[in-house]
Formats: sequence, C-alpha cells, structure tokens
Amino acid sequence: MQQRPAPDSSSEQAPPSDQPLELSGAEIVIQSLIDQGVETVFGYPGGAVLHIYDALFQRSDQIQHILVRHEQGATHAADGYARASGRCGVCLVTSGPGATNAVTGIATAYMDSIPLVVITGQVPTPVIGSDAFQEVDTVGITRPCVKHNFLVKRREDLAATIAKAFYIAQSGRPGPVVVDVPKDVTDPGIKIPYQFQPELKLRSYQPARKGHLGQIRKALEAMQAAERPVFYTGGGVILGNAAAALTELVQALGYPITSTLMGLGAYPMSDAQFIGMLGMHGTYEANMAMHETDCLIAVGARFDDRVTGKIEHFCPHATIIHIDVDPSSISKNVRVDIPIVGPVETVLADLLGLLRETGTPADRPPALKAWWEQIDAWRKLDCMGYDRASELIKPQFAVETLHRVTKGDLYLTSDVGQHQMFAAQFYPFDKPRRWINSGGLGTMGFGLPAAVGVQLAYPDAQVACISGEASILMCIQELATCKQYALPIKVILLNNGYMGMVRQWQEFFYESRYAHSYVDALPDFVALAESFGHVGLRVEKPGELEAAMQEAFAMRDRFVFLDVVVDPTENVYPMIAAGKGQHEMHLPPTMSQRELA
Repeated sequence: MQQRPAPDSSSEQAPPSDQPLELSGAEIVIQSLIDQGVETVFGYPGGAVLHIYDALFQRSDQIQHILVRHEQGATHAADGYARASGRCGVCLVTSGPGATNAVTGIATAYMDSIPLVVITGQVPTPVIGSDAFQEVDTVGITRPCVKHNFLVKRREDLAATIAKAFYIAQSGRPGPVVVDVPKDVTDPGIKIPYQFQPELKLRSYQPARKGHLGQIRKALEAMQAAERPVFYTGGGVILGNAAAALTELVQALGYPITSTLMGLGAYPMSDAQFIGMLGMHGTYEANMAMHETDCLIAVGARFDDRVTGKIEHFCPHATIIHIDVDPSSISKNVRVDIPIVGPVETVLADLLGLLRETGTPADRPPALKAWWEQIDAWRKLDCMGYDRASELIKPQFAVETLHRVTKGDLYLTSDVGQHQMFAAQFYPFDKPRRWINSGGLGTMGFGLPAAVGVQLAYPDAQVACISGEASILMCIQELATCKQYALPIKVILLNNGYMGMVRQWQEFFYESRYAHSYVDALPDFVALAESFGHVGLRVEKPGELEAAMQEAFAMRDRFVFLDVVVDPTENVYPMIAAGKGQHEMHLPPTMSQRELA
C-alpha cells in the first residue's frame, strides 16, 4: 500500500483572494475538508447526503473515501485513524438510522477524548420536526456524548461551522463534534462565495494554553520532598503529545510510574521504572504503591472508577498533584491538593525547566531507596503468573507470543473483554499511539474497524486486532471493507467460547451461574474469513502457535484471520471488585498467602 499524497494546493482550490470560489453547499463541505488537510473520510451514503457524496466523487483525486459496511464501523475507523495518527478523524453518514448507527462510535470517542468530526445528513429544513422519512433529532440525540454539535440551517454558515468543528474537536481536551446538515443546504443548484478561514477564534471557548507557574513550582517542591512518590499517567499524555517530556521528567527524578489502560505506551513499559498498569486489572505492585504513596503525581488522567476503586480508600496518605488540560476533570472524583490546569506537554516542559534550574537535591529523602526496595519486593510476587506447562493455549501465552513474533513493533487494536486486559498486561508498549482500544465506554466491536483506520493512517505498518469471538461478531461485516481496500490487517482471535469477562464475573460473584455467557453457535472463523477473500488459520496447541503467527505476519500484503483456541477457564488477575480499595485484590492461585504475608 502506498501513502496517499498530500492534497494538491492548485489554483483551482485557492483562487486569487479577490475572486472567491462560487460553490454549492455540498461543494463547501468537501472544500472545507480539503482545506483542513483531511485526506481520508470514512462513511456510508444515503439519501440525505447524496449531494455531498456527488461533490466528494468529483474531488476523489484529492480526498479518499472509505466505504465501510455499517455506520458504527465508520466512526470506529475514524476513531482508530485519529488515535494512531494524532490527526482529526472524519466520517460522513446519512440521516435517521445512519446517524443513530453512528452514536455508539461517537460516544466511544467522547469517553476517550478522541478528536472526530462527524458530518450527518438531515432532512430538508422545511420538514424538520414533521417526522419526515429518515428524520431523527441528531443534535438532541448526540448532545450528551459530544464535545459540541451543530445544526446548519443556512449554506452561508457551512464553511465557518466546519472550521469551528475542527477547532473545537482538536483543541483543549479533544472530543467528537457533530455537524448536522439538512439536504437542501447542500443543493447543487445554488452556489455562494466560499472563503477558507485558517485562523479561528471563539470568544466563548478559550482552552488553557499554559499552566500556572506558581502551581507548577509548588508541585515540584512537593514532588522533591516526597518519600514515596508515584507518577500516575493517563491517556491525556498521549493525546497531548507529551510522551517525550514525561519520559525525560520521570527518568530525571528516578520515581516509579504507573499508567491507566489508556495511557499505556506514553512511558516505555519495558523500562525498570514502570511498575505496570494500575486499577481493576493492574499489577499488585502498582496498586499497592498507589495505596501507600505519600505524593501522587497525576498527569493527564481522570481518576475514573476502574482506577480508584472505592474512593474512600484511594491514596489515603498522599498529597495529590493533578495536571490536566480540562479544569472540569480536576477534583471531579477525587479531591486534589495541587491542581494545575494546562496542556500536559507545556506543563511538563515547565516542570523540566524548573528542575534544571534547581537541580535534583543532593539530600534526597533516604526513604526513596527504601521505597524502591518495597516496590521491588512486591514485584517479585509475580501477580500475573499463569500455568506455562498447560496443554491448552493460555491467552497470556498467546499475547506473549504475539509480542515475540512482532518484536514489539506493532499497532495493536483490541475489542473489549478478557483479551483486552491480557493484551494490556502482556504486550509491553514502548511507544505512544500503538495501543488502540476503547477504554471509557468499553465498546465491543471496536477493534476491527479501528484497525481499518490505523492501517489507512499507516499503510506500511504492521497492524493487528486482538479480539474475542463475541466481540469480533459485532462488526464482522468490516471484513468486506478490508477486502475492498486490500488492508493487510491481522486478526488474533482468542477464542474461548465465552463472553470471557462476563463469565469471570459470574464465576467470582454469581456462584458460577453462567447466564447466557456461553456462545453456543459460533461460525467456522477460518471458513468465514475465506468467504470474504482473506486467509484463515486455526491453532489449537501451544506448540503450533508461534509458527502460525510467523506465517500470518509473513504475509505482508494479505489480511489474515488467526483463530486461536484458548483455555475457556482462564481468568484475568489481579482483579479489584467493585466497591473495594486498591489494596483489596483478587490474586491468581499462583500467589500463595504465605508470599503475601
């Protein structure tokens, strides 16, 4: 696959300023996207957006459209594209069911702060509110799960509205923005002057650009005085392009660092200072360190319930520093002592500047050495141990094998469930934007279409989707999209015949009453993949797994579906149950109570 060239900046696009383009509303939509630097749009046509699709067809040499097989797939693909590339994802869907099918993907992006611009068709303005064919109140439906949305009733407002949408989606705390466009506004028979607006200012929306230097200085003083400090980092570090600054600061201070599910890869997971993911399925050492810390440095994280456990038990001894671009996230769930509102990258840069000025104190608290000794003692307990001699393929072994075969050089998307947690635990990401998954909403069906977006963002990269047999079926139709565009994605299906995480909860908390968590009518995934024109492989024995993965990844130009039959009884450990503190974990049978004493 070849990378698409950047949009052409010919005179057709940019006439002399005294001769503005005369464009229809549909043409304004497409020209606005081109002027925003958009190269790829994911979508599915329908009546309300046919004028826009016709204009898009006529500019297909400058902007690529990817035809998905379901509008949910369009939003997930645009989402994956945005997460991997750092650019704004764009999708185009029709009115009514087109818009409602997109809502799950919009909500997924909203929960994880992903920049999307979603253009939805709407019925003509004269019939809005009359229950016209394929009419829904898109603005009303999406209001709770977008950063902002617009209904454009005048073609004269289209260019400015789309420019606002991109600015809002990408600035401050990113998020999805919906632009709802009635069909008559895109009428090809009416043309008006078009002028691109590269500089945009919104009086009512002014995201923070710098952190308060006094607060930053106060935070550094607290960090340097700490005896048991811990960095707690989240997806905001990745979204804020602050991974390099974070790594420099953490290594300069020599402190332990943990991460949320969404923040993995912002700091190299293979580095000795990284103590693993924290939270519901985090490592024993990370959760215990969080419980015992006296100074918590939260960077680009939002203290969600999967991290904090029972709020009353969260970090009971700590002075809490919180760095975030979104002021509404600070002290929302957990009261913090030193808040810093600002872009993570600039705040960390200021911290590094102050640290260089003051230098690392020669008389660092001697307790810091003892703190590391305690963390290393917790590490030795092997909280993620599993039976490596099993005659069944363990899902942990499958993920470790994937890492070994790909040498860690992989963009990995996932669906939601046990396979997601095993991937987070056993595939160490050393670079940001390589781990692409639905965290906040926990959307099954995300992985495959997200991989489509990632592969289109990086045509020459290795891209894989790790999934379960229940999740993959939710957007399985996107196998056709992969065939149409010759996307060489690899699907690693950890097939245990269950909705694995549901089954695990039923085992732990419902006396093993497995109510509807067993998947009783699974397809032959190899035959299914082959029916779409792809390569299908099936593995049932541990000794055959590495060779099968090597074979799959050796096919650089083919989509390969690898059906890996794994132990159906395996559970994800550690696990913090709802309502418990970080120090109250379900631990694997391999960890004896004597070791924990």
